Amino acid sequence: MSVSGRSRASRGTGASHFVTTHWSVVLAAGRRDSPASRRALATLCETYWYPLYAYIRRWGRTADDAQDLTQAFFAALLEKHYLEAANRERGRFRSFLLTAFNRFLSKERDRAMAKKRGGSRKTISLDAEAGESRYAQEPSHEWTPERIYERRWALTLLEQVMARLREQYAEAGRTALFERLKVFLAGETGAPPYRQVAAELGMTEGAVKVAVHRLRRKYREILRLEVAQTVADPQEVDDELRHLFAALGGDEP
Repeated sequence: MSVSGRSRASRGTGASHFVTTHWSVVLAAGRRDSPASRRALATLCETYWYPLYAYIRRWGRTADDAQDLTQAFFAALLEKHYLEAANRERGRFRSFLLTAFNRFLSKERDRAMAKKRGGSRKTISLDAEAGESRYAQEPSHEWTPERIYERRWALTLLEQVMARLREQYAEAGRTALFERLKVFLAGETGAPPYRQVAAELGMTEGAVKVAVHRLRRKYREILRLEVAQTVADPQEVDDELRHLFAALGGDEP
């Protein structure tokens, strides 16, 4: 099983193929003093640190404070007593992480306290410079910290979906096909004509249409699998998908 919980079994076409979810990673790390469990959780933190960083920056903290507090939070999260409070009944991993972060922040008084709690300890790999560059591109209007967090969580998840999809095509030796067809995942608007892509790839127009259909199907499958990892109950997947796409919508959720 890979540290991020995406084994070959989890690359199947249905939720029943899942072996490890984000919740099971958290629970395992909380129950066992296992290096493998801790590495898995650390990988999870490295994936989802930026939504929390953007959240605390939108509250008005400086870049240095946001870096220290985010790093300190994950150091605390990796301590066993923090994880023992986690359980599947707490719902969606997205909500659990923000609730735990807010609880942590309420105990912090200043940046010195953050460093004391482990903010300067390199518990996880956190590219603060890249994080601040990303934050500078966030919408400047009056989005709340919660809205920024929700949007960034959704975008991070979609990035993971694209990475998994690219990996599948690379394993099949079809990276070039993926790179040329991925534009169609955003819909037909703005995408090149099928006949143009067919000529570029040396395929028939019909074959390109079939390839795009398969790409979209695989994308939907991986998206559902990724979302399934973040909820406690598989029946919550559709609701979570609706929530995430609402977070990617206009100014109003």
